[in-house]
Amino acid sequence: MSAASCLLTEDQFLCSICLDVFTDPVAIPCGHNFCETCITKHWDKNDKCQCPDCKDIFNTRTELKVNTLISAMAAQFRQSAQQKASSSSSEQQVSKPGEVPCDVCTGTELKALKSCLVCLASYCVTHLEPHLTKSGLKGHQLIDPVENLEGRMCTKHNKLLELFCKTNQMCVCMLCTVLDHKGHSVVLLKEEYKGKKAELGKKDAEIQQIIQKRRLKIQEMKRSVELSKKDADREIAAGVQVFSALKESVERSQAELIDTIKEKQRQREKQAKCFIKELEQEISELEKRSSEVEQLSQSEDHLHLVQSFPSLNTINISEVTKRSPLHICKLFNLFQSFPSLNASIRPPSYEGTVVRAVNQLEETLSKQMKKLLELKRVQQYAVDVTLDLYTAHPNLILSEDGKQVYDSDVKNKLQDDPERFDKCACVLAKQSFASGRFYYEVQVKEKIDWTLGVARESINRKGQIKLSPQNGYWTIWLRNKNEYKACAVPSINLCLKCRPEKVGVFVDYEEGLVSFYDVDSAALIYSFTGCCFTQKLYPFFGPCPNDGGKNSAPLIISPVDHTE
Repeated sequence: MSAASCLLTEDQFLCSICLDVFTDPVAIPCGHNFCETCITKHWDKNDKCQCPDCKDIFNTRTELKVNTLISAMAAQFRQSAQQKASSSSSEQQVSKPGEVPCDVCTGTELKALKSCLVCLASYCVTHLEPHLTKSGLKGHQLIDPVENLEGRMCTKHNKLLELFCKTNQMCVCMLCTVLDHKGHSVVLLKEEYKGKKAELGKKDAEIQQIIQKRRLKIQEMKRSVELSKKDADREIAAGVQVFSALKESVERSQAELIDTIKEKQRQREKQAKCFIKELEQEISELEKRSSEVEQLSQSEDHLHLVQSFPSLNTINISEVTKRSPLHICKLFNLFQSFPSLNASIRPPSYEGTVVRAVNQLEETLSKQMKKLLELKRVQQYAVDVTLDLYTAHPNLILSEDGKQVYDSDVKNKLQDDPERFDKCACVLAKQSFASGRFYYEVQVKEKIDWTLGVARESINRKGQIKLSPQNGYWTIWLRNKNEYKACAVPSINLCLKCRPEKVGVFVDYEEGLVSFYDVDSAALIYSFTGCCFTQKLYPFFGPCPNDGGKNSAPLIISPVDHTE
């Protein structure tokens, strides 16, 4: 019996008249069960014997007998319910902050189990029992415990706010829909709750997506900082290496220069010694002849003087006197051309001159190495660029690998796509860039006109085009062989020391920088700074008209040389 009662619900043990658990249940002819006292009183009040549930009418009042089976099951169910209530009561907890307390408890307030929307009070397990057992309270609507039950009642009609007016966006009671909100769109509060909950779910999903995007952005920024740090460390290492090599080169050049100067000094000193020795020999010979002449001039022996004169006469004094000044002149010139033969006659400014020469050499080398270092830095961001046939002007001829372009002076029959330039002889690259840095090189050798740079995605490609940053172009050009300009507003004339044969283009999207380099001389040609990029950027190439073969050479996208 116990197992069977567990399968039945509470409603099956309730009398439909007193709404309580059966007491002495009896069955009437139609098969429905009631408390013996309840059905007897019901029939006593009415003229007819009618079933309160199915409304069947009986001609005679039958004798009522207690159904012992149902009576036993109802008694056991009542006992089980009491035990369960007693067990729940023993497990009650004291209400904590944030939990709804029982409104009936005095002293220690226990945690409320249910709130009654009719009584406008919350009850713990013990004080909730009357709402579960008393017939007059069983019809009250119970909900999970909530605070401020007064706020769930209509202040005007003192009825439960169980409806929602969509027209006025407010909770209303049944009387409100008939009086103040007549004709409005009204739904059950539960339905509106479900709709709002679904909307909140969508909002929460959107918020979670935004949070995820922000987290990804934080990760990207952290990654960018790490990459920037690595780039900085790599540039520092490259700079230290370059300047170390430069220092070694200067020291080596200085040592070689000093060795060269010393070697020249030794050679000139050796040559000077030979000249001095030769002069001394000539002086010795002249002194000997002078002595002989003096002796003869003092001799009284006429015969000896006359006989010795022819031998003295064979000495060509003029030749000796002519030759001696020549040697002296050579020696003088030697000292004049290289004053370091003797420290005593060396000009005091000589050492300063050498130091200045070395310093000037070091400064020149340093400037050149800085240029090379800057070019090598941007070359680290080299990208592979190819030309986009669908953007090319009909006069342009592109190579199969998309690396060369030139103007043919002949308009080809091509479909007029929205991306294609129809008036200006130019073409874009297939690749686009919306962040970071990129670099590429273009050979412009043997061309008399060309245009290079970058362009944003939304540029106008139809009709005549004015190249300027305001119109989405950051470019430089060559016209008439030697007229270089940066296409700004107004345009800027560029004075270049030498004519570049290969131009490097570097872009830093976040920094708003577009720079152009002469690759062979590592010289900066021009930079657009402070640019504000908000769209994709495309490399831009303008080979310019062929001009009857004068400008037939192609623009060639060259591979970047990363060697030292």
